[in-house]
Amino acid sequence: MDYDPPEHTRLRALLTPGFTQRRMRRMAPRIEEIVTERLDAMEHAGPPADLVELVADEVPGAVLCELIGVPRDDRSMFLQLCHRHLDAALSARKRASAGEAFSRYLVAMMARERKDPGEGFIGAIVAEHGDTITDEELRGVCVQLMLAGDDNVSGMIGLGVLALLRHPEQIAALRGDVQSVDRAVDELIRYLTVPYAPTPRTATEDVAIAGQVIKEGETVLCSLPMANRDPALLPDVDRLDLTRGSVPHVAFGHGIHHCLGAALTRLQLRIVYTALWQRFPGLELADPDQETMFRTSTPAYGLTTLMVTW
Repeated sequence: MDYDPPEHTRLRALLTPGFTQRRMRRMAPRIEEIVTERLDAMEHAGPPADLVELVADEVPGAVLCELIGVPRDDRSMFLQLCHRHLDAALSARKRASAGEAFSRYLVAMMARERKDPGEGFIGAIVAEHGDTITDEELRGVCVQLMLAGDDNVSGMIGLGVLALLRHPEQIAALRGDVQSVDRAVDELIRYLTVPYAPTPRTATEDVAIAGQVIKEGETVLCSLPMANRDPALLPDVDRLDLTRGSVPHVAFGHGIHHCLGAALTRLQLRIVYTALWQRFPGLELADPDQETMFRTSTPAYGLTTLMVTW
């Protein structure tokens, strides 16, 4: 959320219960079902098969729709509008048209949820805090969830699989206990840091950081990938090592603005990576010499395609 206290504090208090470890555990079986469905589709399509098209681009959107409470019959249209609104490769007119349709859908959804709250995240907020949160704030929450949780997780799935296929000696870390797998996932998150666009921040007062004085009103650009590859963070910072201990990276932000959906992202990645190698233990690149194609028209770093075989 791009709010500052006290608005940020109020909204954060309303939203945090929707992302507790307990709620994430309740979502895990449905995420496992979604991942299994996508791996079924990949197996049916190949080998070879495009992991980005069939898995990476499909799982996070389905999970977010499940979280928010978008009816299943609406999900394809909902995600198409969201993706078109964010696709920088489209003309400004087409993006704006998709954004307006997306907003209209969210407005109608808010009205439905206020009349008859569903079991999703939005329904739960409306049922418990309906008088203290506005429709505009709810709409903004949905937009932020889609912005932060769709492209970022999609990018992490595709790039994470590519990184593992290029470092096959690391894959064994995904076959350990839950804690070992969680450490491996966190290292992939640090190593890749898919939110690549520098984030502007304006100082509200004079502050000194590492000897550099930033004056009130001055704007700085904060690069998460550069911070997570800072040699001061840990030894061999540019090396992928899934057996590392806990590393205080900032891929999910820091402090009061730490990503609310961090636990959901970690859960999805743990389920995807472990299920993928359980299902396809011989997974490998279909053509190791093929040029890697990266997407350039979405908010997060990722791949346009990843052809795999098994």
